[in-house]
Order: sequence, then C-alpha cells, then structure tokens
Amino acid sequence: MLLIYTHKITPRFSFVMKQIFNRILGIEVQYTAKVEDFIKHSGAKITYTKLPLQNEFFVRSNDLLFEQGINDLQITIKDWDGVPCFFTTGERSSIPFDIFSASFYLLSRYEEYLPHVKDVHGRFPPAESIAYQNDFLELPVIDLWAKKLLKKLKERFPDLVSKQNKFSYTSIVDVTTSHCFAHKGIARSIAGLFLDISSFKFKRVAQRISVWFNTEKDPYNNFTWLINLHKKYKIKSMFFFQFASYSAYDKNVSINNNNFKYLIKSVSDYSTVALCASYSSLHNKEILKKEKKSLSNVINRPVHYSRLRYNRIDIPTTYRNLVETEFTKDFTMGYTHEIGFRASTCTPFYFYDINLEVQHPIKIFPFAIHDYAFLKNKSLEEADAKVKTIYEAIKNVNGSFITIFSNELLGEDNKISWRNLYETILKKYHV
Repeated sequence: MLLIYTHKITPRFSFVMKQIFNRILGIEVQYTAKVEDFIKHSGAKITYTKLPLQNEFFVRSNDLLFEQGINDLQITIKDWDGVPCFFTTGERSSIPFDIFSASFYLLSRYEEYLPHVKDVHGRFPPAESIAYQNDFLELPVIDLWAKKLLKKLKERFPDLVSKQNKFSYTSIVDVTTSHCFAHKGIARSIAGLFLDISSFKFKRVAQRISVWFNTEKDPYNNFTWLINLHKKYKIKSMFFFQFASYSAYDKNVSINNNNFKYLIKSVSDYSTVALCASYSSLHNKEILKKEKKSLSNVINRPVHYSRLRYNRIDIPTTYRNLVETEFTKDFTMGYTHEIGFRASTCTPFYFYDINLEVQHPIKIFPFAIHDYAFLKNKSLEEADAKVKTIYEAIKNVNGSFITIFSNELLGEDNKISWRNLYETILKKYHV
C-alpha cells in the first residue's frame, strides 16, 4: 500500500490519484493530511506538498489541485527523458514536474473551459490544444508519465506491488447512415435521384437504380462483412446506431422503418449495440432521452453507452446531460480529423466537472483513431504507418486501443481502400 501525504485532500486531488495509481498503475493507495500518520507509516510513501517532511519520495505540488474554478495558467513545455511535461518543479523534487497537476489539467480538459474559437459544429478544435501545439498529440503522455513514475517508485520501494492493465483493442463502428440508397422513402429517394442527375453524378444514378431494383447491394450495407471479420479475428466490437428523427444533420433511415429495426436487432445478436446521439440532441436532454429509450425498445435491453454525432462535446454540459439521462460510458473523447489523444491518455477515466468540482459517474473511453482523419493520407501504406505509430504507443503502456470507423466510408471508393485498411488494422493491431 502506498501512502500519500498532502496538506489538503480535495476532490481534484482524489480524482487524479485514483486515476494514476488505481486505474493506470494498479497500486493500492491511501491519503492523509496528518503528519504523524505519514511518519509512522513504514511502507512506500509520497509527500505531495511544497516542501518535503524528511528524506521521503517527494513531488513538489503546483497549486492546481487545491484551487477551485478556472484560472489563467502559464504552461511551459519541458522534457522528462524524452517525454514532454509541464508544471516543472525544483531540484528537491524526486521527479522534475508535478505529474498530478499536469495529469489533472489534461484529463479534466481544463483548456476546453478556457476561451477558444469553436469550429463550424461547435467543437473544440485540435489546433487549440497544447498537445497539438507542442507536438505530443500522438503520445499518451499521462500513461507514459505514470510508467516512468512507477519505475522511480520501485527504485525507492522495491516491494511496492502494482498490477498494471492489459492491452486491449475495441473496434467501434459508427452507423449514422445505415443505407446510402435503400429504405429512404419515396420522397427522399426521388429527391436524391434528381440531385444526382442535376450534379451529373451518372455513376451514382446507375448505382442508386441498381440498389432500388435489388440488382446491386447498397454500398453502406456492409454489416454482414463486418460481423464476419470481427469473428475471424476475434475482435471486441461495438456498433453505435443513430436512431433519430430526420434533420439537417441527421439523415439516417426512418426509425419507423421495419428493415432498419431488423438490421439493428440482428447486429445486436453478435455485437454490443449502443446509441450514436443525434446532432439535435447535443443540448436537448428530452431528445437524448427519447432516442435512448427508442433504441432500447428495438434491442429489448438497456442502452448505457453513447457517442455524440460528429464527436461534438460541449464541456461540461454534454457529460452532465449524459449522466442525467443515465448513460454510464461514453466513447466520444477524440478528434474527427486528427489522429491522437485528445485527453493525452489511452486509459478510460471518469469525467471531472470543474465548475461543480465533482467527479461524475460516467466513464470516458478515449479514442485516438477516427477514419475521417485518414482522408488527408495519400495511400493505404501511409495510413497504416500512422496506425502503427499509435498502436505501438498504446501497446507500450498497456492501454486501451479504440478505433472509430463508419460503415459509410467502408462502403465508398477512395484513394485509400477503406476495407483493406480496416482489415489490416484488425489483423495486425488487435493483440
């Protein structure tokens, strides 16, 4: 058991200690604000204050974990044996920066509370993040820090017991449009046909008509192929279906269409089915609740997992709404058009609400790879090299590797063969 002494045990302090020691390093940890209890303890121990008490393992504390609300912080990136870090400390500290405050800053998404210019969909742009600006977006730095901290602790306390996580891979399939041409209804189908003709997309016109007359399979209907592929490589998979009313950004098949319902039920026999919440539900709890209930009625089981359309997260409102509508796990923490770790970790964590200074009971599963980020790549080999880099970074720290692919891109022709890329990932990077 590891004992940590600090002058004040705050919700921020407890949140980050549990994440680093319990969830990442698998170390039993206790805290105390009593000097006498700390001195009496004969096992592994850390002092987390401004000054050490004795000659113990000491991490000099920044003020961040003992403050409330949002403050204007000066972030200067330094180097810790090849790994970027910040909130540096003095020479007396056993490590050269405050790992706990830095981890809290990244996990809480502190920077997303600060003033910033959102993109057209109201999202926090990756270019606004310190990870992007300082070239460590593709590194799970929190997990790397924890690994290096463990090495330092074991040098001081050889008997310290830790039970680290095992590497895992999960494939997530986004289904915001289950079919490209089929089951869209007469009005939408005719409108789509005339739009293709007016845009001179004659190949698409021919494909649309072939699907209507069942001489060709709908290009987005690749669910049997996906399920068989997951079985072949023994992949843990999740399908997030959008089950929402039609709107400008929500254009799936009607939720009243029996073919659509049958598809969802059939997929749920082989994989976890969860909700891809609609664009319209971002700030509307009633819509979110309705979509959750409707999908649950189709698969005849509770729906507890969520993803947000276009990876739209408005912190902290989004997670408060998910908690209030009884979601327990969310898989939206990542960027659509950039490869990398939005929260600088590949280990699931709970959402900490800075405005309320409380940890919410919703677990966030961060992803680092989204298929739309590969649109900028010129070849399958180039995309595969990028995946390999992320995979090796996660494997190095025994993290959770999560990829997001959509049935739409897997059904399209492009300079990158999406199906080949997807199967390559499943084959090479799932263990």
